[in-house]
Amino acid sequence: MRVGFTKVSMPPHGVLVVPVLDGRKLTATGATIDKRMGGALMRAIRAGHFKGAAGQLLEIVAPSGLKVSRIIAVGLGKPADIGALTLEAAGGSAVAKVLRSGEATIAFVVDPIKGCKVTAGELAARIANGAVLGSYTFDHYRTTLKAEQKPSLKTVNVMVANQAAARKAYAPLAKVAEGVFFTRDLVTQPANIIYPKTLAQEARKLSKLGVKVEVLGRARMEQLGMGALLGVAQGSVREPQMVVMRYDGGKRGQAPLAFVGKGVTFDTGGISIKPAQGMEDMKWDMGGSAVVIGLMRALAGRKAKCNVIGVVGLVENMPDGNAQRPGDVVTSMSGQTIEVINTDAEGRLVLADALWYTQKRFKPKLMIDLATLTGAIIVALGNDQAGMFASDDKLAERLHAAGQGVGELLWRLPMSTDYDKLINSDIADMKNVGERGAGSITAAQFLQRFTNNVPWAHLDIAGVTWSKKPKPTVPKGGTGFGVRLLDEFVAANYEK
Repeated sequence: MRVGFTKVSMPPHGVLVVPVLDGRKLTATGATIDKRMGGALMRAIRAGHFKGAAGQLLEIVAPSGLKVSRIIAVGLGKPADIGALTLEAAGGSAVAKVLRSGEATIAFVVDPIKGCKVTAGELAARIANGAVLGSYTFDHYRTTLKAEQKPSLKTVNVMVANQAAARKAYAPLAKVAEGVFFTRDLVTQPANIIYPKTLAQEARKLSKLGVKVEVLGRARMEQLGMGALLGVAQGSVREPQMVVMRYDGGKRGQAPLAFVGKGVTFDTGGISIKPAQGMEDMKWDMGGSAVVIGLMRALAGRKAKCNVIGVVGLVENMPDGNAQRPGDVVTSMSGQTIEVINTDAEGRLVLADALWYTQKRFKPKLMIDLATLTGAIIVALGNDQAGMFASDDKLAERLHAAGQGVGELLWRLPMSTDYDKLINSDIADMKNVGERGAGSITAAQFLQRFTNNVPWAHLDIAGVTWSKKPKPTVPKGGTGFGVRLLDEFVAANYEK
């Protein structure tokens, strides 16, 4: 989709989006449009329940006095309350309304708003960003789409007085959106298309942006002693991979930030096999790795001023005759032994070796891992927030603030030695599951044993990686949750 910033004028065709403030107040250009319509815009606004509250939409088809085919009035709420998320939601909602309408062009009117803390340039950039994020579709395998089912919208024009300021503000947002889309695509692809080798190939594409990409195969991981990760992979004909991505945008020699992702490209549960119903969803059990890859694309794309490492462990968890058995004991790269009580608790085994490898090789400033790790986190938090566990309070606070800023919310859960004791094993250093209760917490306690005291946070994104209900900037399906959050985390704390 093309995005342009142009001077304020009356479009000759397409859809025109007009902002309305709380109390049914029009901006300056909105008032001019209403005048050209002979007051029809305000009459339509006053005729119903539309009051200009944030999130409200009102569509007027074939407006008199204008050449556009329709007007969408979008509520922004009170000027003092308008922020990035309000504006992005407005852009995304308007685009969703006309994405498959047959219209090819949508134009947004942006005026300075008295009492709003956001500049007109930033207003325009955020509306454009929301429009793009809300336009995402995945129709790769649909061969019989009817005309009305196909996205028709091709161009987004944002009309603003200071186009240069808008373009400058939008440029980094566009690169992050590309990272989000990359992640959504990877998560949505089926498991016969995306498996360890092909996902590694997708990561290799980042080399075009200056990211150094290295792929470790089975033989190299055997040499390194990654028995935990390899134990998960041994039931699949697909060779496991570990992808190491390095982006050097900061000072030479400066310790990098490290992001580690779980990449189980399909999870049957192994010998502890899952129920058949809903198992197709397990194609996105590689969501954590997709976020790390998308984040690396976003940071490299916008030329972030920091050093970053991305590591993803990629396996397929299958139940063949060579598969790992419940009760097996494996030796991780750290030398610690693990009794595998449940082969469906495999993601933590993959991350155990990935985390240890990352801290040992790169000596990072901090490590953050992302994983669709537990169903227990969905029971606890549903599908609106991800679970966060952290060994460092400052790190947790920064992640929470970043999530608030982009609308990707985190809820911190506790960790303690009492929880840690629940994964002690009678025959090995630890077991991979605890008791029935506190499943997400004991999973986090397990991971912490492989961080070697590096400041660390674990984000359990099982409930937020896939959405069954669309939101203004997050269509139904793969969400890309985590890319924007971690980009904001980096930008706000490590690029100043």
